[in-house]
Amino acid sequence: MFNKRIKIKELLAAEPKSQEATVMGWVRTFRNNQFIALNDGSTNENLQLVLELGRYDDDLLKRITTSASLKVTGIVVPSLGKGQKIELKASTIEILGDSDAEKYPLQPKKHSLEFLREIAHLRFRTNTFGAVFRVRHALAFAVHKFFNDKGFVYMHTPVITASDAEGAGEMFKVTTLPFENTPRNEDGIVNFKEDFFGRATNLTVSGQLEGELAATAFSDIYTFGPTFRAENSNTPRHLAEFWMIEPEMAFYDLEDNMNLAEEFIKYIVQYALENNKEDIEFLSQRLADEEKQLPQDKRSEWGLMEKLQFVLTNAFERITYTEAIEILLQSNHYKKKKFQYDVRWGIDMQSEHERYLVEKHFKKPVIVTGYPKDIKAFYMRQNDDGKTVAAMDILAPGIGEIVGGSQREERLDKLEQRMKEMNIPIKEMWWYLDTRRFGTVPHAGFGLGFERMVQFVTGMSNIRDVIAFPRTPKNAEF
Repeated sequence: MFNKRIKIKELLAAEPKSQEATVMGWVRTFRNNQFIALNDGSTNENLQLVLELGRYDDDLLKRITTSASLKVTGIVVPSLGKGQKIELKASTIEILGDSDAEKYPLQPKKHSLEFLREIAHLRFRTNTFGAVFRVRHALAFAVHKFFNDKGFVYMHTPVITASDAEGAGEMFKVTTLPFENTPRNEDGIVNFKEDFFGRATNLTVSGQLEGELAATAFSDIYTFGPTFRAENSNTPRHLAEFWMIEPEMAFYDLEDNMNLAEEFIKYIVQYALENNKEDIEFLSQRLADEEKQLPQDKRSEWGLMEKLQFVLTNAFERITYTEAIEILLQSNHYKKKKFQYDVRWGIDMQSEHERYLVEKHFKKPVIVTGYPKDIKAFYMRQNDDGKTVAAMDILAPGIGEIVGGSQREERLDKLEQRMKEMNIPIKEMWWYLDTRRFGTVPHAGFGLGFERMVQFVTGMSNIRDVIAFPRTPKNAEF
């Protein structure tokens, strides 16, 4: 069998007992024709391979270049070098893949994140992105473990849909119609009856509506899949394609919903800290080094590890939207006109407002409830005041909104009235309204943008650096 190897992470944790081991990986550095630093992606730590001088011919040694891939068998011995417990004294070396060191874009030096986005197919091989994507994996696994352990059913909701769950209209169309000679009706509108699905369809912006259907049968479900927004936003917080986690729970009210969301966030943060401590420590140091370049007033008060531990050990602050607006209006930040956007009751709070509440005022995550109904979606339960809905957003340090959710409107008459007010086609949504006709129940749910969660845990400042191949306006490379 070819692949009888041990991963470098596992080998580095072993005791050196002169045992034989086979490793495979990519060359990070090769010094003095004697010392190879090998990495296989299981950890940021390299394994030092020691070559006996004069044992290997020059033609082989010349091929051991940065990013060449090797299969090496040798004896595990204690290391005399600093910072490493073991090394592998090589006995056989097989070059699996050559690498032209002069053309290879990743040289043994620091590269900017902007440059690495241009070579996203290779950036996984850097320490920063190795750590980020191992943490991303751990968080994704923790999501499934959390809900599975609570008895939730994992639903795969459709990527292609005919409904706009958010009512925002910023959707990617899905069609097989030709761009030239597109069939049109007499009024000039595209005739979608000739399209593949016989109607207008688009990529989903949310699995929530279908999730609600399942929750009215299974009680507790969650979705975890890709969602799409055709929003022309070139910011460090927005992507056109991203992953969303959306649980929906029957027999839940808004408080139940908030409790679950807070427990969920703490659980997956704890899981990453326990299982990816080395990666998070590396990213914490990277963030600290990055912050040293910033002016004093732009630096965070906490390091990454301190921030994550603080989230775990403190209850999230809970305030109403009305209280949040009052805090902003009374702040020195507002009085000194430091906010770029206006503050008044009825606004959809901007990131700067959310981050002020979290980072300056409360200095911990905040859950805001009771938003004005005019800035929220049609499906949110209307409060008795006639002005607000039973919505909740969780705001996190460094990012702003990380979770958005609500108790859903379970009363058929109220839901239909709100849909009419917002011009949501009632006839087309018959299937959604059926859940209110046949055994309606109080129910609630929320959505967590997975990439924002990864940003929060890794300390990466740009969302494009926590997804493998970011999709943004004018960019669909790789």
